[in-house]
Amino acid sequence: MTRPVPGFLWGASTAPHQIEGNNVNSDWWAREQLMPGMERSGDACDGYHRYAEDMRLLAEAGLNAYRFGVEWARIEPAPGHFSQAELAHYRRMIDTALELGLKPVVTLHHFTHPLWFAQAGGWMADDGVERFTNYVRKAAEILDGVEWVCTLNEPNMLALMVGMSRAARAAAESGGGAGNWMSPTVEGAARPVLPDPDPEVGRRLIEAHHAARAVLREHTGAAVGWTVACQALVARPGNEELLERIRHVREDLYLDAARGDEFIGVQSYSSQDVDENGVVPHPRGPDTTLTGNAYRPDALGIAVRHAWERTGRTPVLVTENGIATDDDTRRVAYTAEALEHLFAAVDDGVDVRGYLHWSALDNFEWGHWKPTFGLIAVDRRTFERRPKPSLAWLGRTARRGRP
Repeated sequence: MTRPVPGFLWGASTAPHQIEGNNVNSDWWAREQLMPGMERSGDACDGYHRYAEDMRLLAEAGLNAYRFGVEWARIEPAPGHFSQAELAHYRRMIDTALELGLKPVVTLHHFTHPLWFAQAGGWMADDGVERFTNYVRKAAEILDGVEWVCTLNEPNMLALMVGMSRAARAAAESGGGAGNWMSPTVEGAARPVLPDPDPEVGRRLIEAHHAARAVLREHTGAAVGWTVACQALVARPGNEELLERIRHVREDLYLDAARGDEFIGVQSYSSQDVDENGVVPHPRGPDTTLTGNAYRPDALGIAVRHAWERTGRTPVLVTENGIATDDDTRRVAYTAEALEHLFAAVDDGVDVRGYLHWSALDNFEWGHWKPTFGLIAVDRRTFERRPKPSLAWLGRTARRGRP
């Protein structure tokens, strides 16, 4: 039986745009108003006003950590204009977490940008990294007492989004139509294989991460890292070299950049094979999740072990792991097996510092509302929070300190 790990973080994660609501100065808000077939975040979960209730539910269940983000578009709604009111709002969130016994894991960028930043060329503008670093320097002023800071969420997925957005813009300018490059997966369908992230964008994000890391080390005492979408790719016999090439552009470029960080955030949901044709699409079947992923709780162990080795044994913090399902019994079964694989890696010597479930709440999943990942259901009309049995189960697991 696995022994409890001293100081292990047990918690859940959210992202500001997905739960706060009315993030009107962001590029994602603007995109939602324009893209055909995309649902809108609107009031989301009204998490901007109800954060204390959400944190209290997590703490009372027995969790000891909460990962949440601060929203750049709120803090800097216009170039060089920093809102003291918004900085104070996020400081209150940090204080509330600390008062409740939750260690805050703060993410400084979770996919969304100020609209002005995107319109000025975003990351690929000459001053893109400098603009981000200025924001990080200001955000650092409210991070006293925060022990964990993530600079960027899933830069490999962000590089994919930025690259596809650039391609869509070019197509629209040439008369081909922009299309909806973030259209939802049809429920029950197999998830299509996404294209590779744009390595040019990826290298710029790496530059931004390292610049932000330097600022945070100068102005805070926090452990600094970033989170990577780890796909737990596995080679079919004879395709090991192809796996290495694919994994480099999709994942390892970003894991390599985490060498020297205090931690690497691993985010894992499912696994896919690689054959002679590349990444094999998830087959549609009875276990297909609401996002089209295969039911693969073993993916977490695969992802954690690879991240540990690839980063030169950088400590691992699982910052996201979960399943899109409306069956909470299935959520518990998936998470229980994922934790067994995680703690098997711990027993084998992998330095894992915590497990943060995705997500604390059923929330806006980047263009659609149907996939439900949360430990807590939210009535979208009244915003009533309804904890699911999975929250109590995870809390009991946290109190034991082991699966």
